[in-house]
Amino acid sequence: MQLDWDKAINDILSEKMTCQACGAMGEQMIVGYTREAAAAEFATRCKECTDKSDCDARKLVVVCEPCARQYRVNGELMDEAGMMSVLIDECRRNLEDSIDYLATYWKEEIEVDFDDMAKGLDQVDPELFKEEDSWRLRLEEEYLQLHRWFRENHVPIPDPGWRSTYTEEVIGLGYTTLLGD
Repeated sequence: MQLDWDKAINDILSEKMTCQACGAMGEQMIVGYTREAAAAEFATRCKECTDKSDCDARKLVVVCEPCARQYRVNGELMDEAGMMSVLIDECRRNLEDSIDYLATYWKEEIEVDFDDMAKGLDQVDPELFKEEDSWRLRLEEEYLQLHRWFRENHVPIPDPGWRSTYTEEVIGLGYTTLLGD
C-alpha cells in the first residue's frame, strides 16, 4: 500500500490553528484584541509597521491560552470558523474606515482651503490618495481571500449583504473596487 504523505499531513493539520505568538497548534485558540506593545511583533496588521517598540494600537491576535494571559488578550476561545468570522469582520471594519477616510476624514487631517473642500483627495493630494487607495486595495484583496475560504470550506458567510453595500458606496464615490461592479 502506498501512502499519500501530502494528503495525510493535510488531513492531520486540517482545522488546526497556530498561535501567532509561540507557534503552538490546536483546534481552538483565543481570538481577540490587545494593546500590549510586544504583540506588535506577531499581530498580522502590524507586520508592515517599522517602529513596534511602543505600539499602543488595538491589535487583533490569535493566540493560545498561555499567550492570551501573557499578552492580556481580550478575546474568546474559538475554532477555525469562528476565527475566520472575526477576521472577515475586522477586514470589513478596516475597509469601511478606509473608504470613510477617502470620502471625508482626510479633510480633518490635512490643511485644506475651504474652496477645495468639495474636491476629492485624489485632486487635492494625489500622493496621499495613492497611498490610502493602495491600502484599501490590499484590504480588498484580503477580503477576497477570506471570502474564498468561506466558500471553499462550505461555511456560511456572515452578513453576506455587506459586500454589495460596500461596493455601491465605493462606486458612488467614483472609485473602483475589486469586490464587484
